[in-house]
Amino acid sequence: MLNIPLYQPTETDHLADGIFKTSLPGLLFIQSQKHTDKRGYFSEVARLPELNTVLDKPFKPVQINHAKNRKNVIKGFHAEGWNKLVTVPNGVAFSVLLDVRKDSPTFGKWQAFLLGDDAEFPNALYGALYIPRGVANSVLVMTETLNYFYFFDKLYKDRDPKKDVAINLFDPTLNIPWPVEKDKLIISERDQKAVNLNDLYDVEFK
Repeated sequence: MLNIPLYQPTETDHLADGIFKTSLPGLLFIQSQKHTDKRGYFSEVARLPELNTVLDKPFKPVQINHAKNRKNVIKGFHAEGWNKLVTVPNGVAFSVLLDVRKDSPTFGKWQAFLLGDDAEFPNALYGALYIPRGVANSVLVMTETLNYFYFFDKLYKDRDPKKDVAINLFDPTLNIPWPVEKDKLIISERDQKAVNLNDLYDVEFK
């Protein structure tokens, strides 16, 4: 068990069938139910018509990506000029979501999740996250392998690179309690060079 405050949905957070708000405006948890039999399992990741009833604008994904990573890989904090729906069908990720919207009442605040499905982490949430523009996400792989699917509403090739932001995972002002020691983490060159949150002045997510 991780000695870190993790998000857990409550009745107070309930917005619609299986959809829950979080401490960051617009960031939603979508709960999935796994139906298992001798053949394997089936689950619904999300029902977009229901999700769209709680959004200001409909989410219309146009690209779907799949990443597979090994234990102790960490990515983030990444924010782009699009909305995302992410899910972890197998393996478990420790994910911290960080609000980098300068006009948000929760700018600089974060919410931690344990997402996925693995017997080693019985408290992991099985479902998806809807991540609005300007909320930066991170993924730390806690299991031997992790499959991570993400859907977004703009094509990567058509994006505005000025709205691609990487925030330092170890920004001292954020004080994130990562559950794996830094010297054991596998970090990309981009993330090693990421800026601190207070250096983010000229990016707007619209």
